[in-house]
Amino acid sequence: MALIKSIKGISPVFGNNCFLADNATVLGDVVMGDNCSVWYNAVVRGDVHFIRIGNNVNIQDGAIIHCTYKKAPVSIGSNVSIAHSAIIHGCTIHDNVLIGMGAIIMDNAVIGSNSIIAAGAVVSKDTIVEAGSVFAGIPAKKIKSVDQDLLEGEVRRIARSYSMYASWHDPSVTPLEEI
Repeated sequence: MALIKSIKGISPVFGNNCFLADNATVLGDVVMGDNCSVWYNAVVRGDVHFIRIGNNVNIQDGAIIHCTYKKAPVSIGSNVSIAHSAIIHGCTIHDNVLIGMGAIIMDNAVIGSNSIIAAGAVVSKDTIVEAGSVFAGIPAKKIKSVDQDLLEGEVRRIARSYSMYASWHDPSVTPLEEI
């Protein structure tokens, strides 16, 4: 069973139809929307500031979401995929975003809607990623714009697929296609 823990009397709040892997950790001031999933070895740690997560967000294996004490909370929109081993720290991620494997998003960065952060990219503190952009590299820079094929074929497809995958791991979870 996932580790769900209160910190200073504040417990995580989960929406409907969420999947938490057996060894996922979610603690403190975390509010998660509907149809979300937190996968194996992922940590969502709302101990030093709040974390707000929209609907249909998947936090994949080994990802870490954390904040900076009294300075930088985390806000994640809807239809967001945070890939394996990504680190999300004290930043804002808008709707329809794909954060690639091993990417790092630092404090006060803002990732605009309909964007992709490439695998292994490091988005430095205070960086603003304009909506519809693909950022890659260290430090991450814009390499191109997201076209409709990339938005639908990658960003939205992956976000939708994770509700199906969650239903394979937990029969009580209903895939989005069936809602």
